Amino acid sequence: MVSLAQLSAELGASLHRAVPGTVPGVQLSGVHVSELEDPTAYLEGGELLLTTGIPLGGTAATASAYVQRLAARGVAALGLGLGEGLDSVPPALIEACAGEQLELMVVPDGVPFLDVSRAFWDLAGRSGQADLIAGLGTQTALARAAMRPDALPSVVQGLAQALGGWAAYLPADGGAETIWPIGSAALLPHLREETGRLNRAGAHSAATFWLHGSPVVEYPILVGRRIEGFLAIGSGRTVTKADRQIIMTVCVLLALKAQQHEELTGTSAVLGSAVAKLIVRGHVEAARLLAADVGLGPLPERVRMLAARTEDGDLRALAVNVAGLPAEDGAPGPGAALAVCRLRFAEDGLGFFLLDTADLVPVAAPEPEEYDGGLLPWEGGPAAAGGSPSGMTGNAAQAEPLPAGTEAGGAGQAEPLPAGTAAGGAGQPAAGSPRTGAAWTEPVALADAASQTAVLRRAALQAPAGRLVGTAGDEDSRADRWADSLAGYQRADLLGAVAAYLRRRGHWEDTARDLAIHRNSLRHRIAVAQRLLGVSLDDPDTAAHLWLALRRRGL
Repeated sequence: MVSLAQLSAELGASLHRAVPGTVPGVQLSGVHVSELEDPTAYLEGGELLLTTGIPLGGTAATASAYVQRLAARGVAALGLGLGEGLDSVPPALIEACAGEQLELMVVPDGVPFLDVSRAFWDLAGRSGQADLIAGLGTQTALARAAMRPDALPSVVQGLAQALGGWAAYLPADGGAETIWPIGSAALLPHLREETGRLNRAGAHSAATFWLHGSPVVEYPILVGRRIEGFLAIGSGRTVTKADRQIIMTVCVLLALKAQQHEELTGTSAVLGSAVAKLIVRGHVEAARLLAADVGLGPLPERVRMLAARTEDGDLRALAVNVAGLPAEDGAPGPGAALAVCRLRFAEDGLGFFLLDTADLVPVAAPEPEEYDGGLLPWEGGPAAAGGSPSGMTGNAAQAEPLPAGTEAGGAGQAEPLPAGTAAGGAGQPAAGSPRTGAAWTEPVALADAASQTAVLRRAALQAPAGRLVGTAGDEDSRADRWADSLAGYQRADLLGAVAAYLRRRGHWEDTARDLAIHRNSLRHRIAVAQRLLGVSLDDPDTAAHLWLALRRRGL
């Protein structure tokens, strides 16, 4: 923008103060000429209003009223042109402008108002060009920063410095955030909350919210139609058009880096998959040679093999789901080791991961961040967005609808599902909970991995949904654990129902008659048992081992 001081300096004696002194640097939105008594309907505020003095009316009262109207409208300055109606500045006008703190300028006789307007727009053009050059310089610097090895921190820092505020990048997958300056890190918990809400909503446009009394704008970083992360900005000043161009440049740079990373990851995944398949098929030396040739580096000497059920073969999503699964023995799960695992592949409905034992060292949880800024949590947090503290949807733990033809309260009344399962198809856990079962081996030498594949595959296929089981035990001990799970279910006699069902070889009528319950209630109990165990009772191997376990219990 152009200031009054700049315009006066440009025009020299053609525009000066009515009262000697320094011309203030008030910003001008434009130059307007009017001889109306009340021109405010045609003004927006911030203008230099030029007049020959006709609206002043010749009296102190009319001059004062005129100045008051201009000040109320937010006019930046009044310019009085001499020679056409007035040869000097009326003292009453000087007094009125001083009283309203309205800057009074003089255009001497013989200086056309057009000269003032032309000078203003010349300055505005040069100012815009300077802003453009500065903006291009900033964008060039940011593009260079994006080429550095530490591209993300460099770009975020450059953007924050360009805007005179702070900036943060928050990955959509919940990974580590990048923020600058570091002193703004206390804002991250609140930014995570907002980012989670936007990610759940799938917002593909910028969103603004208030944080600690200041506006924050979040821009989604997209690769195709998928959100990779969010760029959050707290500017230290009013954002200009040039600032918005810089922000858009950063969004494009971050999207390109994300796409680059995705392509590199895809290439690495293909190579890692080939190496992993060689290992599990017993060709370890060939795997070592291939890994060295394609730049994967030396292979680990000891690994824990992990397999998990998958419907679509998306190993990235599978790793996220499995990372949080509780281990059967209460030991720490794979955690972040899955995210960095390069030796992975999908085959026959299972995803396999060969985890370096060095990556499985438990990491101490960081100290909680403290923030004493007094900011209350956003009222429309996860609960308001349709979620719950546990991440389950509202119907996640509700009972399955009664089968057709069954009366509520009658013999066919259905029992609730186990906590954490949804009223969906068999074996499908609730929304927001892990969607698969998994199994993993004890640490083994890389050369011995192939010998563990068959037992790992069988254990993963039979693992309960939402659980990570080991392979150390045999089939009988696993069946004993299934029996314990059935016996521990409190809402219905699942143990007796399953024993009767297996005894009658899956005949519904005979089993229901033995238990003296309605056939539909039996069907529901068997469905609940299968969801609880994550297996099918119609599988001959499963049925055989479970039946022997039940017989050992005297059933």
